[in-house]
Amino acid sequence: MSNVLIKEKAIRLNNAADVADEILSLVGDARFVLLGEASHGTHEFYKSRAEITKRLIQEKGFSAIAVEADFPDAYRVNRYVRGFGKDTTANDALSDFRRFPLWMWRNNDVLDFVGWLRAHNEKLNAISKVGFYGIDLYSLHASMEAVLDYLEKVDLQAAKRARYRYSCFDHFGEDAQQYGYAASYNLTNSCETEVVNQLIELRRRAADYMNRDGFVARDEYFFAEQNARLVKNAEEYYRSMFHGRVSSWNLRDRHMAETIHALAAHLETQGQAAKIVVWAHNSHLGDARATEMGKRGEWNVGQLVREKYGNRAILIGFTTHVGTVTAATNWDEPAKLKKVRPSHKDSYEQIFHQTELPQFFLNLRDKETQEILRRPQLERAIGVIYRPEAERVSHYFTAILSEQFDGVIHFDETRGVEPLDKTASWTHEDLPETFPAGV
Repeated sequence: MSNVLIKEKAIRLNNAADVADEILSLVGDARFVLLGEASHGTHEFYKSRAEITKRLIQEKGFSAIAVEADFPDAYRVNRYVRGFGKDTTANDALSDFRRFPLWMWRNNDVLDFVGWLRAHNEKLNAISKVGFYGIDLYSLHASMEAVLDYLEKVDLQAAKRARYRYSCFDHFGEDAQQYGYAASYNLTNSCETEVVNQLIELRRRAADYMNRDGFVARDEYFFAEQNARLVKNAEEYYRSMFHGRVSSWNLRDRHMAETIHALAAHLETQGQAAKIVVWAHNSHLGDARATEMGKRGEWNVGQLVREKYGNRAILIGFTTHVGTVTAATNWDEPAKLKKVRPSHKDSYEQIFHQTELPQFFLNLRDKETQEILRRPQLERAIGVIYRPEAERVSHYFTAILSEQFDGVIHFDETRGVEPLDKTASWTHEDLPETFPAGV
């Protein structure tokens, strides 16, 4: 594989805020732009996604950002940026992100973007304002509360029926996994019928609820309906957790793709252009069929969106060679600023490092570039957990990059995002300055 050819094809970027015109050219008339990340805690990925998104909004008429976050938490941000919430600052609007991993959305880069989006929207009429939506499904209890809060404002009798249905989960408190375990092994009755019936009833009353107060009423109904659908899918997700990774992964990514489809339909009914930017991890947004995930029967958002929208969807991934990352060692532990090992000798990241370019963009729809990067290689994925001592096993998978994405942005050295809620643990771990090569 020729590093010289990659270097020739690379479009150089000056910094994380630089958006090459070639990226906008690649997007063309696409309706969906999926912007990934190789970790959930890297400043350059967040910053670059934000800057690309700003230009997509300003120059391409994109009307919504859909992020790998819980729907009710992100909707508080949506209310703020569109000017119909109670929050007065971007920091306040991010306050519903209270559970692990806090830094994923409560960080300085997201704060800056949310502030920019609010200022941008203030110049526009209600229909033209750009929205901010979550697409994940972990918010079972928060979404039930959101449905109940909505119905108590618009239909008290329906709220009583919903509360009775959702009381099925009361025995398990806030522990959705405990419910999933008990229901999957028939230790308790499943709540499946109740959550399905609640969604059906809400949809039957849609016309009545949406036509009460114009634009805001339609948006608030969409919020309630998506939360009811989330409860239905989350109930199934938690039951599936104890029957293998593939089934639960597929349910989660199917839900995220369905939420994107529903958002597009909602925007169209509102008279807005259904043009959506999606922010999520590379593992969700790169086409699973081009990775070892696909070989074991997993699909993901990138695959499902490509299958539905074809060339109207653009998938862009991010990579890094070395630096720091904000991550935890174990689930539900405090964030730390961890050193990222130099990339594996057999990885795409190492190939990009050997170009000696600090940051660049590659158009993977270019035929020559496709051929250069068609051979399977390792690719690194760091989530909210990072264990550098077991990196090869924990954080690498095999992929064909030119089939996984339409473009890739590489930053050779990166640094961790700065959490809004810094703790004493957010310090460098006591790791050696150098690491053995090729591990």
